[in-house]
Amino acid sequence: SSGINAEYGGSMTAVRKQIKLEEDEDAAQLKFPSEFKNADALLISEVHMLLKVRKEQNEEMDEDQELSAVFNKTLEYTEKFSFYQNRETIKAVRENLQSKNLHKFEAACLANLCPDNYEEAKALIPSLEEKFDDDELNEMLEDLKTFKDFQ
Repeated sequence: SSGINAEYGGSMTAVRKQIKLEEDEDAAQLKFPSEFKNADALLISEVHMLLKVRKEQNEEMDEDQELSAVFNKTLEYTEKFSFYQNRETIKAVRENLQSKNLHKFEAACLANLCPDNYEEAKALIPSLEEKFDDDELNEMLEDLKTFKDFQ
């Protein structure tokens, strides 16, 4: 117990607060910390575009600053997992998902993960289970596949 106390700030009160905090947060039930209340969930494709712009700006500067290893790794990751290649497609995907009864976290997860079918979607995003029947979810996934394939 003293190891737990040291890890969480040294008192049982601190441990209880941490445990309570962790109970209040559960992405599967769309429970997020208050800091995320007004935050948007970005698509990997949006992050990729932002990082590309930053890299281009860096290359245009007179004194080319070396970008960090983390920046470059993140750019590589977003390039690998970016399903939507242009602004128009990203905008269309966002608008399509916003027209559904989705939490912004669910919408970003669907767009970023592109599950193959409703079973996979519900396994990856448990909060969808109660919101949509299988046909509705498959229709959303078909729309995402169409955006991905025809851009």
